[in-house]
Amino acid sequence: MATILNIETSSTNCSISIGVNGELISLVEKDDAQYSHSEKLHVFIKEALKDASLTFNHIDAISVSKGPGSYTGLRIGVSAAKGLCFSLDKPLIALNTLEALSHQLEIDEGVIIPLLDARRMEVYAAVFDNNHREIRATKAEIITEDSFSEYKEGKVYLLGPGAEKCKDVVEGSNVHIIASKHVPSAREMVKLSEEKFKINDFENVAYFEPYYLKDFVVTKPKKR
Repeated sequence: MATILNIETSSTNCSISIGVNGELISLVEKDDAQYSHSEKLHVFIKEALKDASLTFNHIDAISVSKGPGSYTGLRIGVSAAKGLCFSLDKPLIALNTLEALSHQLEIDEGVIIPLLDARRMEVYAAVFDNNHREIRATKAEIITEDSFSEYKEGKVYLLGPGAEKCKDVVEGSNVHIIASKHVPSAREMVKLSEEKFKINDFENVAYFEPYYLKDFVVTKPKKR
């Protein structure tokens, strides 16, 4: 039973939600391809609190989407979450971005494969059953015609921004591609963060780092 501020910045969507006892009471978000999270994040937090008629004094914990995802986006979100935890003396909850994204889809059978865009034909992906239980851990992989072939005996739902890369590559009558309008959102974090709060599943604020999954590569400009 808690009031939790949830922060999601792993993709183009800058998203803030507030949950009370696992129920959504406030959501402020904007999907912006320009990744303007650094300007919007703290403004959105204030808007979410105002919309819920709450102040920081009402918050019991801070929850953050830990990744994988955009290096810069994750860094901004985690830095803000840690700063709030330190200043408010509140616990930090970390949620797997792909697990939260999988909850945007409800299915009766088959598997849900949430995908986030990486570079070129690469994605971050994990596999969940119809109860949103992880059956294959998150990894970075290159999309080919053989991708996820081990799950194609049943229905396969490819969900999220990375699903676009699967069009015309991953084929099969049982493959359903649900494209990029589904982006990670703090909406799905509400119930998940409440579950972790109940069992005191908190992070060490001083040492916690985002789950980047692979090293960030800086591309040097070509010499003219």
